[in-house]
Amino acid sequence: MSALTVHLAENSYEILIGSGLLSSVGQRCTAAGLGSRAAIITNPTVNALYGEIVCRSLAEAGCAVTLIEIPDGEEYKNAATLSGVYDALIEAGLDRKSFVVALGGGVVGDLAGFAAATYLRGIPFVQVPTTLLAQVDSSVGGKTAIDHPRGKNLIGAFYQPRQVLIDVNTLATLPDREYRAGLAEVVKYGVAIDLPFFEYLEQHSGEINSKEPGCLEQIIHRCCEIKAQVVELDEKESGLRAILNYGHTLGHAFETLAGYRELVHGEAVAIGMVLAARISTRLGHCSEADIQRVTALITGFGLRTRPPEFDRPRLLEAIVTDKKSRNGTISFICNQGIGNHAVEQLLPEQLFTLSGLEV
Repeated sequence: MSALTVHLAENSYEILIGSGLLSSVGQRCTAAGLGSRAAIITNPTVNALYGEIVCRSLAEAGCAVTLIEIPDGEEYKNAATLSGVYDALIEAGLDRKSFVVALGGGVVGDLAGFAAATYLRGIPFVQVPTTLLAQVDSSVGGKTAIDHPRGKNLIGAFYQPRQVLIDVNTLATLPDREYRAGLAEVVKYGVAIDLPFFEYLEQHSGEINSKEPGCLEQIIHRCCEIKAQVVELDEKESGLRAILNYGHTLGHAFETLAGYRELVHGEAVAIGMVLAARISTRLGHCSEADIQRVTALITGFGLRTRPPEFDRPRLLEAIVTDKKSRNGTISFICNQGIGNHAVEQLLPEQLFTLSGLEV
């Protein structure tokens, strides 16, 4: 097992990464000083696989446990589902000394975290991510949110977990599509921040595709380490943390237009990264060879690089509605070569032209 600490003064917390951690969730929550009543928020798929072991772990640690299932899928990360979670928390009698366990992928973590942030003006929560995407990205950093029909993650709060417990064994049951979608977020760290990490991904693509456990632990640890370092410097995304949105501006727009069904998040980010690399090249930040390396790595992980059919006015609206939009201008993250980044202020129309979407 490896451990990292996210240093945020009174909001600091530990990330634990290893095999078999699910059976110790209760013990670790007790050791962290959390209360004796917990609500596990999960979805039917994850509950069938891991709900019992986490419930038992909490019960053995002396916690009264309420299990709340939400539907599986990004399209359910909305106000209606959140309202149902509030109802369940109230009916279970959770108070300010209670806590929430988010057991699942990014959708569960985002919605459960936002429920914890807003229920009784905030109760503690613990992230127990079970997908690669959540383990390397969304479970760390305290971004919680629900989607709105006009855009992804438009309603949310910065609210840090008390701890993040990453059991890499859960990846053994992860569907191939979800695993590959998670690899898109892994690639993001290499392209925009860490060249040696990008090179590691290139050199070990075979082991990564076959889910070699030692390789996976190393990858997850490095991604969490990078994200923790960025979050420590910019907890609420006032500047530096925006680099973690590389590939997300256009990716989120395509994801929104697809109704969160045709594309899962990581697939949309993969397309967004290829377009971001193209834009970066045309702005003089990287070379054609860099685009080819980025595209080759993404393709090698079984991810698509071409956007779906789209309606131009609706895509423009989705871009303008993005959280990174200020007075109609987008703070767009470019890759500077591979392993570094730059920020350009661009109009949505410029994104079309520079990315080649209008061709």
